[in-house]
Amino acid sequence: MTLTTTFQVNRQDFSKTNFQYNEITEVSSLQEGQVLMKVDQFSFTANNITYAAMGEGLKYWDFFPTAEGKGVIPVWGFADVIASRKDDIAVGERFYGYYPMATHLVVNATAVNAYNFIDGAEHRKNLSVIYNQYLRCSADPTYSKKIEALQMLLRPLFTTSFLLDDLFSDNQFFGADSLVLTSASSKTALGMAFLLHMNRDKRDHQYQIIGLTSATNVDFVKSLSYYDQVLSYDQVTELNNDVATTTIDFAGNGQLLGILHQHFNDNLTYSCRVGASHWDKLNGLPKQLAGPQPQMFFAPTQAAKRVKEWGGVGFQQRIGEVWFEFINFAQQWMTIEEVRGESGINDVYQNALAGKFNPEIGTILSFDDEV
Repeated sequence: MTLTTTFQVNRQDFSKTNFQYNEITEVSSLQEGQVLMKVDQFSFTANNITYAAMGEGLKYWDFFPTAEGKGVIPVWGFADVIASRKDDIAVGERFYGYYPMATHLVVNATAVNAYNFIDGAEHRKNLSVIYNQYLRCSADPTYSKKIEALQMLLRPLFTTSFLLDDLFSDNQFFGADSLVLTSASSKTALGMAFLLHMNRDKRDHQYQIIGLTSATNVDFVKSLSYYDQVLSYDQVTELNNDVATTTIDFAGNGQLLGILHQHFNDNLTYSCRVGASHWDKLNGLPKQLAGPQPQMFFAPTQAAKRVKEWGGVGFQQRIGEVWFEFINFAQQWMTIEEVRGESGINDVYQNALAGKFNPEIGTILSFDDEV
Protein backbone atom coordinates (compact mmCIF):
# COMPACT_ATOMS: atom_id res chain seq x y z
CA MET A 1 0.00 0.00 0.00
CA THR A 2 1.35 3.41 -1.01
CA LEU A 3 0.16 6.68 0.51
CA THR A 4 0.07 9.52 -2.00
CA THR A 5 0.05 13.24 -1.26
CA THR A 6 -1.14 15.97 -3.63
CA PHE A 7 -0.85 19.75 -3.23
CA GLN A 8 -4.12 21.39 -4.27
CA VAL A 9 -5.08 25.03 -4.78
CA ASN A 10 -8.48 26.64 -4.84
CA ARG A 11 -9.10 27.68 -8.45
CA GLN A 12 -11.07 30.76 -7.35
CA ASP A 13 -8.62 31.86 -4.66
CA PHE A 14 -5.08 30.66 -5.29
CA SER A 15 -3.97 31.54 -1.76
CA LYS A 16 -6.15 28.74 -0.34
CA THR A 17 -4.34 25.41 -0.43
CA ASN A 18 -4.59 21.93 1.03
CA PHE A 19 -2.90 18.52 0.89
CA GLN A 20 -4.98 15.60 -0.37
CA TYR A 21 -4.07 12.07 0.78
CA ASN A 22 -4.97 8.83 -1.03
CA GLU A 23 -3.86 5.21 -1.13
CA ILE A 24 -2.61 3.16 -4.09
CA THR A 25 -2.22 -0.63 -3.91
CA GLU A 26 0.71 -0.46 -6.33
CA VAL A 27 0.85 -3.23 -9.00
CA SER A 28 -2.50 -4.80 -8.14
CA SER A 29 -4.24 -1.47 -8.72
CA LEU A 30 -2.59 -0.81 -12.09
CA GLN A 31 -4.18 -1.70 -15.40
CA GLU A 32 -2.26 -3.24 -18.28
CA GLY A 33 0.11 -0.61 -19.72
CA GLN A 34 0.06 1.59 -16.63
CA VAL A 35 3.13 2.69 -14.68
CA LEU A 36 3.32 4.09 -11.15
CA MET A 37 5.96 6.80 -10.76
CA LYS A 38 7.24 8.31 -7.53
CA VAL A 39 8.04 12.00 -7.95
CA ASP A 40 11.47 12.65 -6.49
CA GLN A 41 12.10 16.39 -6.96
CA PHE A 42 10.66 19.24 -9.01
CA SER A 43 11.38 22.91 -9.62
CA PHE A 44 9.15 25.84 -8.73
CA THR A 45 9.44 29.16 -10.57
CA ALA A 46 7.26 32.08 -11.63
CA ASN A 47 6.33 29.92 -14.61
CA ASN A 48 4.32 27.65 -12.32
CA ILE A 49 2.28 30.63 -11.15
CA THR A 50 1.59 31.31 -14.84
CA TYR A 51 0.27 27.74 -15.15
CA ALA A 52 -2.27 28.52 -12.43
CA ALA A 53 -3.14 32.00 -13.71
CA MET A 54 -3.78 30.66 -17.20
CA GLY A 55 -5.04 27.27 -16.10
CA GLU A 56 -8.51 27.73 -17.56
CA GLY A 57 -7.67 29.35 -20.89
CA LEU A 58 -4.64 27.21 -21.75
CA LYS A 59 -5.97 24.01 -20.11
CA TYR A 60 -3.15 23.59 -17.59
CA TRP A 61 -5.69 22.40 -15.01
CA ASP A 62 -6.66 19.56 -17.35
CA PHE A 63 -3.36 17.64 -17.09
CA PHE A 64 -3.91 16.42 -13.53
CA PRO A 65 -7.65 16.66 -12.78
CA THR A 66 -8.75 16.59 -9.17
CA ALA A 67 -11.76 17.48 -7.00
CA GLU A 68 -14.31 20.04 -8.21
CA GLY A 69 -13.11 23.60 -7.67
CA LYS A 70 -9.55 22.48 -6.92
CA GLY A 71 -6.48 22.48 -9.15
CA VAL A 72 -3.12 20.72 -9.27
CA ILE A 73 -0.32 22.91 -10.62
CA PRO A 74 1.96 21.13 -13.10
CA VAL A 75 5.71 21.13 -12.41
CA TRP A 76 8.85 19.91 -14.17
CA GLY A 77 10.93 17.31 -12.40
CA PHE A 78 12.21 13.76 -12.08
CA ALA A 79 10.41 10.60 -11.02
CA ASP A 80 11.34 6.95 -10.57
CA VAL A 81 9.27 3.95 -11.63
CA ILE A 82 8.17 1.97 -8.56
CA ALA A 83 5.62 -0.34 -10.23
CA SER A 84 5.04 -1.21 -13.87
CA ARG A 85 2.62 -3.19 -16.00
CA LYS A 86 4.38 -2.14 -19.19
CA ASP A 87 6.99 -4.64 -20.36
CA ASP A 88 9.43 -2.11 -21.82
CA ILE A 89 9.44 0.18 -18.77
CA ALA A 90 11.29 -1.26 -15.80
CA VAL A 91 11.03 -0.60 -12.09
CA GLY A 92 13.88 1.72 -11.08
CA GLU A 93 14.02 3.71 -14.32
CA ARG A 94 14.19 7.49 -13.97
CA PHE A 95 12.24 9.91 -16.18
CA TYR A 96 12.22 13.67 -16.65
CA GLY A 97 8.94 15.36 -17.46
CA TYR A 98 5.74 17.15 -16.51
CA TYR A 99 4.37 16.05 -13.15
CA PRO A 100 1.69 17.11 -10.69
CA MET A 101 2.67 18.74 -7.40
CA ALA A 102 2.28 15.34 -5.81
CA THR A 103 4.27 12.39 -4.55
CA HIS A 104 3.07 9.99 -7.27
CA LEU A 105 1.66 9.80 -10.79
CA VAL A 106 0.05 6.91 -12.64
CA VAL A 107 0.59 7.10 -16.41
CA ASN A 108 -0.72 5.09 -19.35
CA ALA A 109 2.57 4.49 -21.14
CA THR A 110 2.15 4.57 -24.93
CA ALA A 111 4.47 5.09 -27.92
CA VAL A 112 7.35 3.73 -25.81
CA ASN A 113 10.78 3.84 -27.42
CA ALA A 114 14.41 3.92 -26.34
CA TYR A 115 14.20 7.64 -25.50
CA ASN A 116 10.76 8.38 -24.09
CA PHE A 117 7.10 7.51 -23.82
CA ILE A 118 3.81 9.39 -24.07
CA ASP A 119 1.18 9.40 -21.33
CA GLY A 120 -1.82 8.25 -23.34
CA ALA A 121 -4.34 8.73 -20.52
CA GLU A 122 -7.73 9.58 -22.00
CA HIS A 123 -7.93 13.02 -20.37
CA ARG A 124 -4.52 14.00 -21.83
CA LYS A 125 -5.06 12.90 -25.44
CA ASN A 126 -6.22 16.32 -26.62
CA LEU A 127 -3.51 18.19 -24.71
CA SER A 128 -0.16 19.23 -26.15
CA VAL A 129 2.23 16.33 -26.70
CA ILE A 130 5.17 18.47 -25.58
CA TYR A 131 3.79 18.18 -22.02
CA ASN A 132 2.78 14.53 -22.33
CA GLN A 133 6.17 12.99 -23.09
CA TYR A 134 8.53 11.60 -20.45
CA LEU A 135 12.25 11.38 -21.23
CA ARG A 136 14.33 8.37 -20.21
CA CYS A 137 17.32 9.72 -18.33
CA SER A 138 19.47 6.75 -19.37
CA ALA A 139 19.06 7.71 -23.05
CA ASP A 140 18.85 11.53 -22.86
CA PRO A 141 22.07 13.05 -24.29
CA THR A 142 21.52 16.28 -22.33
CA TYR A 143 21.01 14.51 -18.99
CA SER A 144 23.58 14.59 -16.22
CA LYS A 145 22.94 13.74 -12.58
CA LYS A 146 25.10 16.71 -11.59
CA ILE A 147 22.84 19.23 -13.32
CA GLU A 148 19.43 17.74 -12.54
CA ALA A 149 18.47 20.87 -10.60
CA LEU A 150 19.39 23.13 -13.50
CA GLN A 151 17.50 20.90 -15.91
CA MET A 152 14.33 21.09 -13.78
CA LEU A 153 14.64 24.82 -13.30
CA LEU A 154 15.74 25.93 -16.72
CA ARG A 155 15.12 23.37 -19.45
CA PRO A 156 11.37 23.96 -19.86
CA LEU A 157 11.83 27.72 -19.55
CA PHE A 158 14.79 27.73 -21.92
CA THR A 159 12.77 25.77 -24.46
CA THR A 160 10.18 28.57 -24.33
CA SER A 161 13.01 31.13 -24.66
CA PHE A 162 14.37 29.23 -27.67
CA LEU A 163 10.95 29.14 -29.33
CA LEU A 164 10.38 32.86 -28.69
CA ASP A 165 13.74 33.75 -30.19
CA ASP A 166 12.91 31.50 -33.13
CA LEU A 167 9.45 33.06 -33.60
CA PHE A 168 10.87 36.58 -33.72
CA SER A 169 13.73 35.61 -36.04
CA ASP A 170 11.30 33.71 -38.27
CA ASN A 171 9.16 36.87 -38.56
CA GLN A 172 12.03 39.34 -39.12
CA PHE A 173 11.41 40.66 -35.60
CA PHE A 174 8.08 42.03 -36.80
CA GLY A 175 9.91 44.95 -38.34
CA ALA A 176 11.14 46.24 -34.97
CA ASP A 177 14.53 47.70 -34.12
CA SER A 178 13.91 47.55 -30.37
CA LEU A 179 12.67 44.60 -28.29
CA VAL A 180 11.34 45.38 -24.81
CA LEU A 181 11.14 42.44 -22.37
CA THR A 182 9.14 42.87 -19.17
CA SER A 183 9.93 40.87 -16.02
CA ALA A 184 13.48 40.93 -17.37
CA SER A 185 14.87 39.05 -14.37
CA SER A 186 12.58 36.05 -14.92
CA LYS A 187 14.37 32.95 -16.15
CA THR A 188 12.42 32.76 -19.41
CA ALA A 189 13.15 36.41 -20.21
CA LEU A 190 16.82 35.92 -19.34
CA GLY A 191 16.94 32.91 -21.66
CA MET A 192 15.45 34.94 -24.51
CA ALA A 193 17.82 37.86 -23.86
CA PHE A 194 20.75 35.41 -23.84
CA LEU A 195 19.72 34.01 -27.24
CA LEU A 196 18.92 37.40 -28.75
CA HIS A 197 22.35 38.65 -27.67
CA MET A 198 24.23 35.51 -28.73
CA ASN A 199 22.58 35.31 -32.17
CA ARG A 200 22.51 39.03 -33.01
CA ASP A 201 25.80 39.18 -34.90
CA LYS A 202 24.76 36.20 -37.06
CA ARG A 203 21.60 37.93 -38.19
CA ASP A 204 20.97 40.48 -40.90
CA HIS A 205 18.76 42.45 -38.55
CA GLN A 206 20.31 44.48 -35.74
CA TYR A 207 18.11 45.28 -32.74
CA GLN A 208 18.30 46.66 -29.23
CA ILE A 209 17.47 44.37 -26.30
CA ILE A 210 15.79 46.28 -23.47
CA GLY A 211 14.79 44.87 -20.08
CA LEU A 212 12.16 46.18 -17.68
CA THR A 213 12.21 44.90 -14.11
CA SER A 214 11.46 45.93 -10.55
CA ALA A 215 13.77 48.53 -9.03
CA THR A 216 15.26 45.93 -6.66
CA ASN A 217 16.38 43.72 -9.58
CA VAL A 218 17.85 46.40 -11.86
CA ASP A 219 21.47 45.97 -10.69
CA PHE A 220 21.29 42.17 -10.97
CA VAL A 221 19.87 42.28 -14.51
CA LYS A 222 22.44 44.87 -15.60
CA SER A 223 25.27 42.70 -14.25
CA LEU A 224 24.42 39.90 -16.71
CA SER A 225 25.24 42.12 -19.71
CA TYR A 226 22.71 40.58 -22.09
CA TYR A 227 20.42 43.59 -22.19
CA ASP A 228 21.55 46.76 -23.93
CA GLN A 229 19.44 48.83 -21.54
CA VAL A 230 17.77 47.98 -18.22
CA LEU A 231 15.14 50.20 -16.60
CA SER A 232 12.78 49.87 -13.67
CA TYR A 233 9.03 49.85 -14.28
CA ASP A 234 8.65 53.44 -13.14
CA GLN A 235 11.07 54.52 -15.90
CA VAL A 236 8.97 53.19 -18.80
CA THR A 237 8.34 56.65 -20.25
CA GLU A 238 12.11 57.18 -20.56
CA LEU A 239 12.22 54.58 -23.35
CA ASN A 240 12.81 55.93 -26.84
CA ASN A 241 9.41 55.76 -28.57
CA ASP A 242 10.60 57.05 -31.93
CA VAL A 243 11.79 53.62 -33.12
CA ALA A 244 9.83 50.57 -34.25
CA THR A 245 9.39 48.43 -31.13
CA THR A 246 7.93 45.10 -30.04
CA THR A 247 7.05 44.18 -26.47
CA ILE A 248 7.49 40.69 -25.04
CA ASP A 249 5.47 40.62 -21.84
CA PHE A 250 6.52 38.04 -19.26
CA ALA A 251 4.93 39.91 -16.35
CA GLY A 252 1.25 39.69 -17.25
CA ASN A 253 0.59 43.09 -15.69
CA GLY A 254 -2.24 44.54 -17.76
CA GLN A 255 -1.75 48.09 -16.49
CA LEU A 256 1.96 48.04 -17.38
CA LEU A 257 1.22 46.65 -20.83
CA GLY A 258 -1.34 49.39 -21.37
CA ILE A 259 1.26 52.03 -20.49
CA LEU A 260 3.73 50.47 -22.93
CA HIS A 261 1.13 50.46 -25.70
CA GLN A 262 0.28 54.08 -25.07
CA HIS A 263 3.95 55.09 -24.91
CA PHE A 264 4.96 53.46 -28.21
CA ASN A 265 1.57 53.85 -29.90
CA ASP A 266 1.94 53.58 -33.71
CA ASN A 267 5.60 52.57 -33.40
CA LEU A 268 4.60 49.37 -31.60
CA THR A 269 4.79 46.74 -34.34
CA TYR A 270 3.88 43.66 -32.27
CA SER A 271 2.78 42.91 -28.71
CA CYS A 272 3.57 39.41 -27.43
CA ARG A 273 2.19 38.05 -24.14
CA VAL A 274 4.09 35.14 -22.63
CA GLY A 275 3.81 34.82 -18.86
CA ALA A 276 1.93 36.05 -15.83
CA SER A 277 4.40 36.51 -12.99
CA HIS A 278 2.20 39.46 -11.96
CA TRP A 279 -0.84 37.17 -12.13
CA ASP A 280 -2.94 39.35 -9.83
CA LYS A 281 -2.80 42.23 -12.32
CA LEU A 282 -3.81 40.29 -15.42
CA ASN A 283 -7.10 42.14 -15.77
CA GLY A 284 -5.65 45.65 -15.76
CA LEU A 285 -5.42 45.96 -19.54
CA PRO A 286 -7.32 49.08 -20.76
CA LYS A 287 -10.36 48.47 -22.98
CA GLN A 288 -9.13 51.13 -25.42
CA LEU A 289 -5.60 49.99 -26.23
CA ALA A 290 -3.19 51.92 -28.43
CA GLY A 291 -1.24 49.95 -31.03
CA PRO A 292 -1.76 46.30 -32.07
CA GLN A 293 -3.76 43.81 -30.04
CA PRO A 294 -1.55 41.64 -27.79
CA GLN A 295 -0.99 38.13 -29.11
CA MET A 296 -0.68 35.23 -26.67
CA PHE A 297 2.40 33.08 -27.26
CA PHE A 298 1.79 29.36 -26.77
CA ALA A 299 5.13 27.53 -26.97
CA PRO A 300 3.71 24.16 -28.16
CA THR A 301 2.35 25.82 -31.31
CA GLN A 302 5.77 27.07 -32.41
CA ALA A 303 7.33 23.77 -31.28
CA ALA A 304 4.89 21.77 -33.43
CA LYS A 305 5.77 23.95 -36.44
CA ARG A 306 9.49 23.34 -36.01
CA VAL A 307 9.14 19.62 -35.25
CA LYS A 308 7.22 19.29 -38.52
CA GLU A 309 9.95 21.19 -40.41
CA TRP A 310 13.05 19.90 -38.62
CA GLY A 311 11.86 16.56 -37.28
CA GLY A 312 11.79 15.65 -33.60
CA VAL A 313 15.48 14.77 -33.44
CA GLY A 314 16.47 17.89 -35.36
CA PHE A 315 14.41 20.04 -33.02
CA GLN A 316 16.08 18.59 -29.92
CA GLN A 317 19.53 18.89 -31.53
CA ARG A 318 19.06 22.61 -32.21
CA ILE A 319 18.03 23.27 -28.62
CA GLY A 320 20.86 21.08 -27.38
CA GLU A 321 23.42 23.13 -29.31
CA VAL A 322 22.70 26.20 -27.17
CA TRP A 323 21.44 24.52 -23.99
CA PHE A 324 24.87 23.84 -22.50
CA GLU A 325 26.02 27.37 -23.29
CA PHE A 326 23.05 28.70 -21.37
CA ILE A 327 23.72 26.31 -18.48
CA ASN A 328 27.29 27.61 -18.24
CA PHE A 329 25.90 31.14 -18.15
CA ALA A 330 23.30 30.29 -15.48
CA GLN A 331 25.82 28.61 -13.19
CA GLN A 332 27.65 31.91 -12.89
CA TRP A 333 24.77 33.64 -11.12
CA MET A 334 22.22 31.13 -9.85
CA THR A 335 22.26 29.45 -6.43
CA ILE A 336 20.25 26.26 -5.96
CA GLU A 337 18.01 26.05 -2.89
CA GLU A 338 16.38 22.74 -1.89
CA VAL A 339 13.19 22.82 0.19
CA ARG A 340 11.64 19.63 1.59
CA GLY A 341 8.38 18.67 3.27
CA GLU A 342 4.77 19.87 3.06
CA SER A 343 5.16 23.05 5.09
CA GLY A 344 8.19 24.07 3.03
CA ILE A 345 6.33 23.45 -0.23
CA ASN A 346 3.40 25.57 0.92
CA ASP A 347 5.73 28.37 2.08
CA VAL A 348 7.53 28.48 -1.27
CA TYR A 349 4.23 28.49 -3.13
CA GLN A 350 2.75 31.32 -1.03
CA ASN A 351 5.89 33.42 -1.44
CA ALA A 352 5.85 32.84 -5.20
CA LEU A 353 2.17 33.76 -5.34
CA ALA A 354 3.00 37.01 -3.55
CA GLY A 355 5.74 37.74 -6.09
CA LYS A 356 8.55 37.22 -3.58
CA PHE A 357 11.12 35.77 -5.95
CA ASN A 358 14.86 36.23 -5.74
CA PRO A 359 16.00 35.89 -9.39
CA GLU A 360 19.41 34.63 -8.28
CA ILE A 361 17.93 31.59 -6.49
CA GLY A 362 16.53 28.48 -8.13
CA THR A 363 14.18 26.50 -5.88
CA ILE A 364 13.87 22.71 -5.96
CA LEU A 365 11.07 21.05 -3.97
CA SER A 366 10.45 17.55 -2.64
CA PHE A 367 7.71 16.01 -0.53
CA ASP A 368 10.30 13.83 1.20
CA ASP A 369 11.42 15.38 4.46
CA GLU A 370 14.84 13.74 4.24
CA VAL A 371 17.34 13.22 1.42
